[in-house]
Amino acid sequence: MAPAPPRPNDDEAVYLKTSEVARILRVSPKTVSRWATEGKLPHLVTLGGHRRYPAGAIRELAEKLRVV
Repeated sequence: MAPAPPRPNDDEAVYLKTSEVARILRVSPKTVSRWATEGKLPHLVTLGGHRRYPAGAIRELAEKLRVV
């Protein structure tokens, strides 16, 4: 039996894919990519060239947008 893949714990950062961020913010994936390019969303770029977004920051933004 193969060992289970490591699961993120509270000490490790959790990152979201563009499609996941789009679903949380209720916008299109293209909008998420544009906002990242414009510097409106925090992100990092993987070695493969894909953007990943910090889950905590995205959830905070989603809460702020829902309050307004």
